Amino acid sequence: MTKYFAVIGAGHGGKAMAAHLALMGFKVSLYNRTASHIEVIKKRGGIELDGGDGAPHGFGKLALVTSNIADAIKKAQVIMVVLPSSAHAEIAASMAPYLKDKQIVILHPGRTCGALEFSKVIRDSGCKADVTIAEVETFIYASRSEGPAAARIFRIKEAIPLAALPATRTELALNAINEAYPQFIDGVNVLQTSLNNMGAIFHPALTLLNAGWIEATHGDYQFYIDGVTPSVARMLEVLDRERVTVASAIGIRARNALEWLKLAYDTTGVDLHEAIHNQPGYYGIKAPPTLNHRYLFEDIPMSLVPIASIGKRYGVAVGAMESIIKIGSIIHRTDYWRRGRTVEKLGIEQWSVSELTRFVQEGVID
Repeated sequence: MTKYFAVIGAGHGGKAMAAHLALMGFKVSLYNRTASHIEVIKKRGGIELDGGDGAPHGFGKLALVTSNIADAIKKAQVIMVVLPSSAHAEIAASMAPYLKDKQIVILHPGRTCGALEFSKVIRDSGCKADVTIAEVETFIYASRSEGPAAARIFRIKEAIPLAALPATRTELALNAINEAYPQFIDGVNVLQTSLNNMGAIFHPALTLLNAGWIEATHGDYQFYIDGVTPSVARMLEVLDRERVTVASAIGIRARNALEWLKLAYDTTGVDLHEAIHNQPGYYGIKAPPTLNHRYLFEDIPMSLVPIASIGKRYGVAVGAMESIIKIGSIIHRTDYWRRGRTVEKLGIEQWSVSELTRFVQEGVID
């Protein structure tokens, strides 16, 4: 029987994924909460995917295009959530009444503690179904929207860690999507995938420490090459050290930034400043045109706050992270601590390291 996927979210990533899955021969439903956003896709019955250079291309015919969440997930065996992480809690609550036993929900990506948040929200919403929640470390596609019913995939990433909650179900999730996505590999557990979130380190700090330049030029400079000066790189290195220390405090061996650059891009350097400038792929990438950007309003509350909150809970000094969160909160006139994924919101503030580890590994709550 042909596997049925639901893709939740019709932004550039959701459209690319839905079209690609359909082109691979799977049945696909596409959900977006705003009906007008998917009106053209619904009328056409699918999405035109432009790949180029060997990437997938063609017309992906969809089984269903809808703004009704119950209809979207009704027949799905695997539910792919391709939304900003700031929307995970809301979509979890709306999905909770309709989830069924044996369904698998995968967050693309989870950012930091996405699976933990999603799982808690559906439980708090009264969902009793035996559902597997998983998250991936990074989005599989480099893609963009090419119009209301069209998308382009520039590149498909390889060897992307995926972890389920609990980790004993990771193999189940991998097997469910292996035919479509053999690129996903065992990510150990959701703490491992969460704390290897490099966007939490690079995006907010690099944006805020270049705030004046972004506002003056509207992002007309090279984000990494011009923006990562020696002093900015030192700040990124301190933030990265704090992240690795937080991971270590809860028993996780996280990759540091230099190791990540070597793994992802085969780039090396004596320090982070040199390694970033040795990465050819960073040349030509422009800065955000405005400070009203996901690097701040998504990556601070959903990536940086949970790492800092876990650190504070388990006795790690996270002064550099707290400073970035504070600066971002001031600039955006909001309280990112209040909006973010704290240990209190995740329901883990009273757990010991061993209790947290047992929960993510085995799903047991003492």
